[in-house]
Amino acid sequence: MTAQIFTGAAVFDGTRLMHGASLRIEDGLVTDPGPGEVVQLEGGILAPGFLDLQVNGAGGRMVDGTCTADMLAEMCAIHAGLGATGILPTLITDTSEATARVIEAGIEAGRRQTPGFLGLHLEGPHLDPRRKGAHDPALIRPMTGADLACLLDAAARLPSLMVTLAPESTTPEQIARLSGAGVIVSLGHTDCTHAQATAAIAAGATCVTHLFNAMSQLGNREPGLVGAALTQPVHAGLIADGIHVSPEAIRIAMAASGRLFVVSDAMAAAGSDATEFPLNGRRILRRDGRLTLEDGTLAGADLTLPQAVSILIRLGTPWETALAMATSRPATCLGRQNQLGHLLPGRQADMVHLGLDGSLGGVWQSGRPLLKLRRPVNCDLAGAFR
Repeated sequence: MTAQIFTGAAVFDGTRLMHGASLRIEDGLVTDPGPGEVVQLEGGILAPGFLDLQVNGAGGRMVDGTCTADMLAEMCAIHAGLGATGILPTLITDTSEATARVIEAGIEAGRRQTPGFLGLHLEGPHLDPRRKGAHDPALIRPMTGADLACLLDAAARLPSLMVTLAPESTTPEQIARLSGAGVIVSLGHTDCTHAQATAAIAAGATCVTHLFNAMSQLGNREPGLVGAALTQPVHAGLIADGIHVSPEAIRIAMAASGRLFVVSDAMAAAGSDATEFPLNGRRILRRDGRLTLEDGTLAGADLTLPQAVSILIRLGTPWETALAMATSRPATCLGRQNQLGHLLPGRQADMVHLGLDGSLGGVWQSGRPLLKLRRPVNCDLAGAFR
C-alpha cells in the first residue's frame, strides 16, 4: 500500500493534541515521517479510532444466544461506521447455553481476526437482583464452579474478556482466579458496601461498569461502589449522554478520577432507524434520545462515542481529556495500550476525523477508509476547539 501523509488537521496521538502536525501511514500502521501521497484534511482533529467496551447490539440485532461470528462482524462494521473502530460486543444476563454460544461465536470472530473485534464483555449473570436495571431478574444467579471454569476457558481463547459481576454473587477467590487468567473484572449491578467493593478490588477487579448506574451510591457514612470507583485505582466506564448521569455528576466524577472512559452502552437500535426492539421478550422503546422498557426503566443508551465526546466538551472537558476517554484510556483498561488507542509509530492506523462541529468526517481501519458512514454525528461544537 502506498504511504499516505495526512495533513491539515490537528493530530491527537492518544495523549497530546498537536496543531500543525501530520501523520504518515504505511501498510496499515502509523510510521515515522517520510515520503508519501498527501491526504489533505479540512481542519478538525485526526484521532485514534474510538474504542467502545460496552456494545450490546447494532443494526436491529442484540448480542444474544443467536449470535454467530458473522453477526459479530456485522456489528463491528456498523460501530466502525459510527466512529468506534474497536468494540467489545456485550452480552447482558442470559442463560448458560446462550452465554456459551456467544463465547464460541466470539472465539471464531477472534480466529478470523475480524476487523474491530476486541473480544467480549459478559455483563452478568452474576449480579445482584436488587440492582438489576434492565436485566432479567429470573436469569441472575451466583457464580458456580462450572461458571468459573467456562470463563477461564473463554479468557484463554478470546482476544480480551471483560466480565461484569457483583461482589455479592461471587467470592474474592473467584475474582482472583479470573483476574489471574487475564479477565478484566468489572464491578457493576451491585448493592455492595464500600468494604465489599474494596475487597473485590484487592482480589483483582480493575474496572467499574457504567459508573453511577445500577450500583450502591456515594453516601456520607457508606460510600458504596461509587465512592470506591472514585477513590480506588480502578477504571470506570461512563455513559456520558446527560441522561444516565447528570452533567453535574459527570463533572464531579471527572474531578475525582483520571481513569474514566466513555462507553455507548449501545443497543440494537444503533446504526438503524428502529423505534423499538425486543429484549428477552420485553419491548424496548426508543424515544427522545432514550431507550427504555415500557415501565420507563433505562435499557441501554441511544449514544455514539463521538456524541459522548461532544457532550464532554460542552461540559467544559479539555479536548485532550475527552478524546483520551474514547481512545487511550479504554485501551489501558484492556491492557492493550501498546496496540490500540494511540497514533504512534508501529501502532495500527485506526483513525477518526472529527469536524469542528463534532461531525464524523472520516473513519479508517488499518489505514483503509470506510466509505459509507451510517449515521454522521452533528453536534454543535462550533467555537469549542482551541
